[in-house]
Amino acid sequence: MNQKYKITCALTVLTLALAGCAGKSAKVPEVKPNPLPKLTQASSLVPVFSTSVAATDAADPLRLRLDAENGVVFAVNPNGEVTAFSGKQKLWQKKISKDGLSAGVEANDGVLVVGNQKGQLFALNQQSGEQVWTAQLTGALLAPSLIHAGRVISVTNDGTVYGHEVATGKQVWTYNLPNVQFSLRGMSAPVVLDPRNVLVASSNAYVYVLDALTGTPKMQRRVAVSDGRSDIQRLIDIDGEPVVAGQFVVTTSYQGQVTVLDLASQQVIWSQDASSTQRPEVVGNAVIVAQNDGKITAFDITSGQTIWENDQLLNRQLSNPVMLAGQLVVGDLDGVLHLIDPSTGQLIGRSKTSGEVRTLRVIDNQLYVSTRKGALSIWQSR
Repeated sequence: MNQKYKITCALTVLTLALAGCAGKSAKVPEVKPNPLPKLTQASSLVPVFSTSVAATDAADPLRLRLDAENGVVFAVNPNGEVTAFSGKQKLWQKKISKDGLSAGVEANDGVLVVGNQKGQLFALNQQSGEQVWTAQLTGALLAPSLIHAGRVISVTNDGTVYGHEVATGKQVWTYNLPNVQFSLRGMSAPVVLDPRNVLVASSNAYVYVLDALTGTPKMQRRVAVSDGRSDIQRLIDIDGEPVVAGQFVVTTSYQGQVTVLDLASQQVIWSQDASSTQRPEVVGNAVIVAQNDGKITAFDITSGQTIWENDQLLNRQLSNPVMLAGQLVVGDLDGVLHLIDPSTGQLIGRSKTSGEVRTLRVIDNQLYVSTRKGALSIWQSR
């Protein structure tokens, strides 16, 4: 098992470290989030579904999420429950783990999978909620698994990648990511590259292409570097999922860079300094990044040139940005969903949910939102 120190509070770890070095008399300056700017337009989102589950620890970067398949929505509760909804009707609810749940939901191929911090991976029947199989992994599951090519691909917080058969739960392969001494507490979820292969990102700023069926590595490439002096300052994890956009793979890293990798040449086309633990978004020829300081930047995907920047949401602990019906959406620490013109970066509207927004995703032209407070909701464009 890989041994490494997992550091929580990713966005404040440097401040705390520096404060500790300064001595007891030093005071850490209070960083206040920017106030919400006034809007000249009034676009908003329409809520179509919501449910509440248990809250998660503020210091734990869990990205619990909703998922849907065949019109059924699946929600995971940190207290160990999974629930299925058709519209607003509850189809079933199952308590599957007395140790709680920390990762999921991923729904595909008639099953759904969730995991917990004890390394237990659960597969449930989508129609009934009955448990199909359980597997014991070596580390905590803090990011959703991926169901692809007949495999459940999971990454544990000790850096082990697993491939299990979807139908039986039989472990088919494992792949060990390189050991690092220090890293943030959290992992990037695996993503689909093509019908046969998956992309996995690591705590040492590498991306790997693995054969989903066999676990055979097809490519590895470093996509970010750090010039920090201390172990803390050299943290350079990729915690946001890579984005595949045609021939390009786009990544972001903590205290590192936003990088575009060309799959054909396996070479980095460009990289620009930007610290982010969030998944980027690709809109046409623009790579849009929500940075840890709250700045949102759009880069040209082929050149890395800055297209626009928005610094109106500084220190608001932004979520990953997503595209919904031609508008860019990003969430913040107060549960505000900000609507942005993706061509200019101008704020054009907002809506409100409850609690710090942890994860945004778009499925079938609807926005799926999960917050630290346990508010799970679905929205659509007005």
